[in-house]
Amino acid sequence: MRQEDLGGGISVTVSDVHTFGTDALLLAAFAAPKKNTVACDLGSGCGIIPLLFCRDGLCKQITAVEIQENACDQIRDAVERHRLDKLSVVCQDLRQLSESDVPLYSFDLVTMNPPYKAMRAGLQSRQTSALLARHEVACTLPDITHAAAKLLRFGGRLCICHRPERLTDAICCMRESGIEPKRIRLLSHSESSKPSLFFLEGKKGASGGMIIEPPLFLKNRDGTYTEEALKMYGLYRNERTTS
Repeated sequence: MRQEDLGGGISVTVSDVHTFGTDALLLAAFAAPKKNTVACDLGSGCGIIPLLFCRDGLCKQITAVEIQENACDQIRDAVERHRLDKLSVVCQDLRQLSESDVPLYSFDLVTMNPPYKAMRAGLQSRQTSALLARHEVACTLPDITHAAAKLLRFGGRLCICHRPERLTDAICCMRESGIEPKRIRLLSHSESSKPSLFFLEGKKGASGGMIIEPPLFLKNRDGTYTEEALKMYGLYRNERTTS
């Protein structure tokens, strides 16, 4: 295992098995919690999203839910090193969350960077951790939205990212769970590229009506990162791209 500096005096413990990608950085920026937000990150992996919230002084309480014990140990390592009293770790299957694990119907925000591939789509890794991270083996989109519905208070938000081909599924699953899709943003590599990712926010118990935000482009025509992408990546990405 090794430490990746996120800036702001915070680092994340990563391994060859449990690390993170830029999608998680962008999702954390899209979710944009406030300082008094009570948040829960499902399928937290190495804990990158909760740790970014801690780095930026956001949220008064954060719960990281992760099914794999070795990943939970990585989050706990960061919690102990940085004395992050407001970040707690729950090792549990999100499909089986109960009041004994977390306070139900009490969260302002639930985030998840889910597995992008359906259970039998493409080549499947023989390594269990990689299989769980990439394929809908331990959870599907309905599992995620149902879990979020149990966690969120009325008016609470669910923020996820996913591939464009799953947009209809994500919208339908949110609505079926009583979470109304309210805000969406598409991400493209450049202005000439088709979208490769979407960010979707839903609110529990809200009425209909969705805001479609301007698209996010990662790179300019000259191949450099756009100013907005660098800002969303935060200090971590800024340091990496300028070194």
